[in-house]
Amino acid sequence: MATTGIDLDGALQRLGYDAFRPGQREAIETLLEQRRLLLVAPTGGGKSLTYQLPAAALAGTTLVVSPLIALMHDQVQALVDKGVPATFLASTLDGPEMRDRLEQMVAGRFRLVYVAPERLAFPGFRAALRRLDVPLVAVDEAHCISEWGHDFRPDYMQIGDLVRDLPEAMVLACTATATPVVRDEILERLGLNSDTPQRIQGFARTNLALRAREVGSKKERHRWVDSTLAEALGSPLATRQGRTPGAEAEPADGKGGTAIIYAPTRKETEAEAERLAGHGWLTAPYHAGFDGSRRERTHKAFSEGKLQVVVATNAFGMGIDRADVRAVVHLAPPGSIEAYYQEVGRAGRDGQPATGLLCLSPNDMPLRRRLLELPVDGREPDPRVVQHKWGLFLELIRWAQGGSCRHDAILRYFGDEAETLDGCGRCDVCVTLEDHEDTADVTTLVRKALSGVARLRGRFGLTAAAKLLRGADDPRLAGTGLDATPTFGCLADRAEDWVLALLRRCVAAGWVDFSSGDRPVVSLTEDGAAVMKGDRPARLLLPPARRATATPGSGGTRRRTLPVESEELTPMELELFERLRAHRLEVAREENVPPYVVASDRTLRDLARIKPQSLGDLHLAHGIGPSKAKRYGDGLLRVLTDAPG
Repeated sequence: MATTGIDLDGALQRLGYDAFRPGQREAIETLLEQRRLLLVAPTGGGKSLTYQLPAAALAGTTLVVSPLIALMHDQVQALVDKGVPATFLASTLDGPEMRDRLEQMVAGRFRLVYVAPERLAFPGFRAALRRLDVPLVAVDEAHCISEWGHDFRPDYMQIGDLVRDLPEAMVLACTATATPVVRDEILERLGLNSDTPQRIQGFARTNLALRAREVGSKKERHRWVDSTLAEALGSPLATRQGRTPGAEAEPADGKGGTAIIYAPTRKETEAEAERLAGHGWLTAPYHAGFDGSRRERTHKAFSEGKLQVVVATNAFGMGIDRADVRAVVHLAPPGSIEAYYQEVGRAGRDGQPATGLLCLSPNDMPLRRRLLELPVDGREPDPRVVQHKWGLFLELIRWAQGGSCRHDAILRYFGDEAETLDGCGRCDVCVTLEDHEDTADVTTLVRKALSGVARLRGRFGLTAAAKLLRGADDPRLAGTGLDATPTFGCLADRAEDWVLALLRRCVAAGWVDFSSGDRPVVSLTEDGAAVMKGDRPARLLLPPARRATATPGSGGTRRRTLPVESEELTPMELELFERLRAHRLEVAREENVPPYVVASDRTLRDLARIKPQSLGDLHLAHGIGPSKAKRYGDGLLRVLTDAPG
């Protein structure tokens, strides 16, 4: 490149790679040209090369901030093997070793240094950095800096000061979380401008067979876990075959590979590991309650193929570099779609078929709510953050209960529309649709449901649509003449909870959307209108004939059942949304508050659509009350009125 003089292809070959993965070259070029980049890509998407290649090619010492000690160790070893001087600094090192590495760092003997975020609090370390030529600061797992994200870590709050201490350094922030409000908080916390380039790419993982199963008992859950392990790994390598837990896990039944099982609590982690060991699996538990040496032994045994299965809390897996993980099983849902996709994405990194099983039970929601409300370091959590994270959890539950292709639903959630598949053909929904569904019957029922939404003409919500389709008595329908339309009662033979479930699956499929405000109304999307008219296929798994009462927070009178990011804006509205985001970031920086305190993404999208012209009209947008209008209203209105067009 003319701007840097780096031969990217030559540098790639020196690192032992034959070709870039899709998007990697473009990301590196953007970083080198613009000197700032926020890169959003899923686990296993090749983000590390984006900083490793410049680090190996540029003079000086590149600094990588990462919470993943296992990743540091593995990547440093791989770089050293390729002739790139590198090291890491973390709490696992004893005092003499830490001092030796720091002395070598100050002497400029490393091209790349990984550092745990807590190290940034040491004044001596920061002083040592000022004596170095640091061409690049890379922040891995950058979503950890966001209180609004799914994995906030207070140590990350130090990184903004580090960036300010090194004004000449390029800055790369890498994350697997794509929501705009989290991205804005990353920029704000790092002190980066709102025009920092952002790249979102690589969320399609079509080799993963994603499945969700509702289980009514532990016995039923055990059956699903056991069948998944047998499908993915073959037979257990029992000790009666002459092997011990420390022996090499050789393939059985012609199958090799490993599996990760995520449990919601430490107690369940140990219980499930004991159960599987009793069935002959080479397995070990892993959670933060074990001391560091035990965790390290388990991690090493897994990495070296001496374990078939690790049963763990989410403390395990970040930085795992095994390509042959054949299955990832969740005994209970994690906190969000972001967390789920990051964890299940540890399966099948070699591109070969792999399985992701998510188990759901009636106790999941109260357990998650209880976990969210627990004090952190003796402090009660911010109610706004609790409510936001509760909404993220409900999005995962709705995804699991949805009836459209699981991969496409995730791609829509992350905004990676370019990679949508129109059905992956591998997830449990697609397989069921292919094998068992009466396509003609599904098409008829879906088109009837969508016609009910269309009849409302944006006047009422999801419950009214269900009542219209069932032919139920409702003064709203009678008062508007909707009870005299051909659509009235066209699904009278179905229970109301079934019709509501069908409508919610139409929402998840991207065919029905909600307006904003405290009393949201429903309307068809462009895709939904095409399905209703028969211009597009109605590929959807119908709800079961009998359904339990809807889960809390999923009913039609709630505010929303899809993440705000899935709402479609016109090109002009999208441009206005981005202007509002830039303004939000400026205000947040001036007031030293997280961006979500100023306004949520949903609020900004409402403003982009409604385009209010007065302080009074601002209240039409979700989340703007009198105090927020008084504090931020004038600035928001200036952005709205100054926008072209």
